[in-house]
Amino acid sequence: MIEVTNEAAERIRALLSEEGKLESHGLRLKVIGGGCSGLQYQLSFDDVVREIDSEIEVEGVKVIIDEKSALYLVGSRVDFVDTLEESGFKIKNPNASNTCGCGQSFAA
Repeated sequence: MIEVTNEAAERIRALLSEEGKLESHGLRLKVIGGGCSGLQYQLSFDDVVREIDSEIEVEGVKVIIDEKSALYLVGSRVDFVDTLEESGFKIKNPNASNTCGCGQSFAA
């Protein structure tokens, strides 16, 4: 469904560990309406996996995606970058027909 790079998995693990949630939570990746291009990504930690969710495990961390968001995320790659110019999670989405300049929202 999606690819999570080693760098992203390491960062997810570090953030969950800092909050004491490594064993109980995963990263929920969601697509919601908003942003200048119409859709945007929402990342949060969640300890609930519902029947409508897909769950993948990468290097010991869980990534949770609901079925509606999965339609927009199929084939996407989640990475984490930390350079002098930028720092944060980056999502390369082949389903995005247009993205805004800041990279936070997209159209499909």
